[in-house]
Amino acid sequence: MSPEQQELQAIAERYGRRSAAVADRYSLLRPEVWQMVQERQRALLQVLAEHPGGVADWRLTEVGCGAGGNLLEMLRIGMLPAHLSGIELLPERFTAARALLPEGVTLALGNAAEAGIAPASQDLLLQSTVFSSILDDAVQASVAAAMWRWLKPGGAVLWYDFIVDNPRNPDVRGVPMKRVRELFPDARIQSQRLTLAPPLARLVCRLHPSAYTLFNSIPWLRTHVLAVIEKP
Repeated sequence: MSPEQQELQAIAERYGRRSAAVADRYSLLRPEVWQMVQERQRALLQVLAEHPGGVADWRLTEVGCGAGGNLLEMLRIGMLPAHLSGIELLPERFTAARALLPEGVTLALGNAAEAGIAPASQDLLLQSTVFSSILDDAVQASVAAAMWRWLKPGGAVLWYDFIVDNPRNPDVRGVPMKRVRELFPDARIQSQRLTLAPPLARLVCRLHPSAYTLFNSIPWLRTHVLAVIEKP
């Protein structure tokens, strides 16, 4: 088994452990979760509102599409099913996405770096907390290179991930902006910090849901970035 295959297998095992341990932690019914999600949605919609062209013309692929929630959001803002695709490593998540999304959305199961996406065919690429789950630098680089290859000139990678390590979770690692620039050395990159540190968010929302907004107003308590990685 190659080092890349070993890392992909390890990712699946790490996700399996995480899913079993924190099944309820990411429920949208939790006040910290819906506030994190809505904050990310607002920021992403602001970015998309400034993207050139008409929404019905955009072609978008999500790397690590999970159960399909982000692609469903793209449909809701007016993207066409035939213009959307998703790639997922984990069979159970792929199955969930296929059940959720229209048949017109193309889904692929397997290693994103080997996906059959045509070069320079995508207006937008999306990844959400995928790279922080890839602990091998070479695998990170191969997936980033594939994404860059698929992107049209003038297109953009929409990147949402955390930038700091979680000392309680050895299965993930932060991806600081320095590393993002290494992965996409030819890009023009803009970023903004979002998302109150999840352990802190869970704690303060036990006091009151509005505490999320109060603590999230302190920039250094935000642990994630939304980056727009544009291809010249």
